Parts: sequence; structure tokens; C-alpha cells
Amino acid sequence: MKKSICLSLLIIMFSYYNIQACTTAIVSGKYTKDGRPILWKHRDSDFIHNKLMYFTDGKYEYIGLVNSSDLEGKEVWTGTNANGFSIMNAALYDVNLHDTTDYKDKEGFLMKMALQQCATIDDFEKLLNTLPKPLGIAASFGVIDAQGGAAYYETDNSSFIKYDANDSRIAPNGYIIRTNYSYRGEKDKGFGYIRYENAHDHFNLAFASNTLDYKVILQDFDRSFYHSLLKIDYRENDKDYNQKVKFINAEDLIVRNSSVASVLIHGVKKGESPDYTTMWTILGFQYTSVAIPAWVKGGSALPKILTSDKTNNAPLCEASLELKKKCYPIERGSGYKYLNICAVINSDKTGILQKIEPIEKSIFVETDKKVSTWQKQQINNEEIQKFYTWIDNYIIQEYKKAFPDLEIKISE
Repeated sequence: MKKSICLSLLIIMFSYYNIQACTTAIVSGKYTKDGRPILWKHRDSDFIHNKLMYFTDGKYEYIGLVNSSDLEGKEVWTGTNANGFSIMNAALYDVNLHDTTDYKDKEGFLMKMALQQCATIDDFEKLLNTLPKPLGIAASFGVIDAQGGAAYYETDNSSFIKYDANDSRIAPNGYIIRTNYSYRGEKDKGFGYIRYENAHDHFNLAFASNTLDYKVILQDFDRSFYHSLLKIDYRENDKDYNQKVKFINAEDLIVRNSSVASVLIHGVKKGESPDYTTMWTILGFQYTSVAIPAWVKGGSALPKILTSDKTNNAPLCEASLELKKKCYPIERGSGYKYLNICAVINSDKTGILQKIEPIEKSIFVETDKKVSTWQKQQINNEEIQKFYTWIDNYIIQEYKKAFPDLEIKISE
């Protein structure tokens, strides 16, 4: 009986670890194509419904990724504020292992607090130093600011270690990647080792070819089909996917069944206004959703497809999850591990991802035009609101063309 209980607890524990994982990276502006820093989080969670919220409850206004069930936005899982300070986290499972405190799972509260009151990564460091211990934290926090700062803070209940992306001894190529293990925790007690290598190979090639920018991270890395251990990139074989169903075990890809959202924050150069800091968000499953930009300067009226409606869910997230059902049609047993890759990409170019990629590319083009114009003039709320309206209408229109049976509703 005791063995049965222990086994059940072990299964629950590993299931929890599996779905609370993330793949993340920060890039120093010294190494990107446009000289602007990047913060990237590919979120895995058991909270499949996510949304954006705008806040004015602190020293600085800010935008945050929030669980849809968190109606008041008490926790934030990635965000950026009016001063250009941005933050995310990746859970750690190899620290605090022998800590007996019950005070834990405070990462979302801490990130909200940081967005409320921090202008720079130095401010965040001071916050970590001054907060009472234990912190209730087991995470690597990635942060960037408008002064060129870019660093990870590997944090446990009592202390932290800083890893500076601007320090060539720590980040010789200007980027740092983190999944779900630390660099000082107990050996082999963490998770995400293969996902780390998947991301590392992508970043290394982009660095070598001078192609590292926000677009390649969102379109290629964030939706990667590459498995570093098996040395397979499933996307390179799309000509072989000429049937309706072909399953692959996607559990160790960056995109997995537990993937629920992605955020990339494209920062500014030192001396530029933090108003131009752009928060790109993919709500829902990454193979079935598109990246949408938002700016703190735009105020509370964010794109309607990214914010909660009368159901407390975001329309784009709900549409994405509906399409995801075609990607993971097996619901029993271990079916959640097996991706029907033909639903995503195939030889006929009719896969879900193949249909939405052109939509996203158009959004990239239009956004680059807008930001370029705003930088020559001055960014203002009215222009941002006009652009949000265009995005909402464009997404609804193009998704309807691509998926006639899918309806995206926006509440007025």
C-alpha cells in the first residue's frame, strides 16, 4: 500500500515538473542585428488559458502575461513596464531541495512587484537583497532594461547569483539560455537538458551567421522541430508528410503539449525612449497561434484578441487551443506526448503552421513600418490604438480564410 502511494506521488511530481517547464533566453544588444536586447520565454504550464493585462497599480505602468483564471492579475509571468524594465522566469527544480519551509511558489508575485517598482536590473537586484527571507522562490529570472542591462538572476529561497549577458566571460556570444536546472543546484536533479541543447544549437548557428533577431527567435526557435539528441529536424522532412496522420514524440522539443504561450520582449538601445520597447506575445499553442505586438505606451486598450472577454479568456488563445486539438488528437494514456505533425506541416503546405506563418510575417512587416515611423516622429497612444484595431481585424479576417470552421469572437 505504501509503495503504491509513493509511486502515485512520484508520478504526480514528475507530471507537475513536466508541465511547469520553460525554455528561455536573454540576448545582449551588443550581439543582436539591430543593437537592441531581447528577452524570450517559451512558457510551459498547466494553465493553458493565458491573456495580457495592463496595470497602473505601481510606480510604473506595465503589461503582463497572466493566467486567465487570475481575474485581478495578482501574478505576472512575463512583462515589461513604462521604464523599459522587463522580466520573466524559468522554474528551477534542483534548488531548495532540503529546505523545509512551506513558503513557496512566489515567482509570479515577485515579478509583478518588480514590474511595479523597478526601472533597471540594478533595482531588481536591490529588491532581491532587501526582501525578507525565505523568498519562496526557485527560479532563474531573466531581466533586461533600457540602459543596456541584460542578466539572469538564479534565485532560491535565501540567495541569488547574477549571470550578466554583457560579460564576455559568462556569455562569449552575448546570449544566455536557461531551462529548468541551475548552475549551482544538485547535479542531475533539474529538467530541460535536451531543450537547452535544442535552443543552444539554434542560437549558436544564428550568432555565427549574424541572423540573430526577434523574428528568427519567434518564427524558428520558438516553433522549433529540432531534437538535439536525435540530431533530427522534423521540419526538414515535411515533403515526407503526405498522409493525414503521422505521429512523432514531441516531448523533448521546445514546443510540446504543455506549451501554452510565448513572449519576446524587444528592448531599446541605451538612449532610446523606453516607449519603443515591444512585447510580442503568442497566446495559446505556438504551432497554432501568431505573435502580436503591444506597447505600454498604448495604455489599457490592448489588442482585444489578447485580452479577456466575457468568458475571462482571450479570443486568440481560445482559437489556438481549438486548433491544437488537431495536433494532439489522442487524449488517453500517453497520447499527450505524440504530435500529429501532418496537422502542423505537410507536403501539401496545408498544415496549420504553414497557413498562419504568412499572417504573422505580414504583422512583422507592418509593425516594423509603424515603429520606424514612430521613431522618426513620436509614438502616441492614438496611433497605437489604430494599429491594434488593424491587428484585431486582420487576425479575424485571415484566420477565417485559413480555417473557415473556426470562429474568433471579440466582445465589444
